[in-house]
Amino acid sequence: MNTILVVDDSPFIVDVFINMLERGGYRSIAAYSGQECLDILKDVRPDLILLDIMMEPMDGWETLEHVKNNAETKEIPVLMLTAKQLTSEEAQEYGMYIEDYVLKPITHRELYDTIEHVLQRRTTINLDVEAAKKAGFDQRLIDEYARLSKSVDVNKRLLKILETTYNIHDSKVTLSEKISYAIKSMGTSIKFQEERLQHIRGELSKVMESRDLTKTK
Repeated sequence: MNTILVVDDSPFIVDVFINMLERGGYRSIAAYSGQECLDILKDVRPDLILLDIMMEPMDGWETLEHVKNNAETKEIPVLMLTAKQLTSEEAQEYGMYIEDYVLKPITHRELYDTIEHVLQRRTTINLDVEAAKKAGFDQRLIDEYARLSKSVDVNKRLLKILETTYNIHDSKVTLSEKISYAIKSMGTSIKFQEERLQHIRGELSKVMESRDLTKTK
């Protein structure tokens, strides 16, 4: 059973999400502030954190930075939980740290699907990394593969949120130059990351094939 830490300064919201999670078969822990979240993480390692952004005095982004700058907690997946629309600045600044951006209100099914997507992606990457290590793949490329595998998926999801938020596909909507540039830059960056990821996957496949051929001889 996976353990989810729910962090929100609204007790009502925390209770709502804990009930949703428990109905979905998850074990849940409550934290009612950013500092309480950090205190809990000193003793507990949840499988995932649902972290609200609009909190006081320490908001979700500041809490996130503390989590990710701590060597003992930086690998814990974090889903940002909020009713606030994602901005292009937030996507660029925090995209490397988060697993997804969950908008409230959210249905039970949407919440479960998002959590399972994150946990499954993490499992898949870990299995690929272990296989690459056993095959003798270069450690630097293994690290890059793991980083890009997560980054491409997360950034695609964030880009989709931005495109929906700003109605980018609506010809009647006029975007500011700053927002338009940010969204286009993000799309270009994702494209380059995908190309690099495909290249690494190709190199990994060659190593795996060579290893298999050596075994059969």
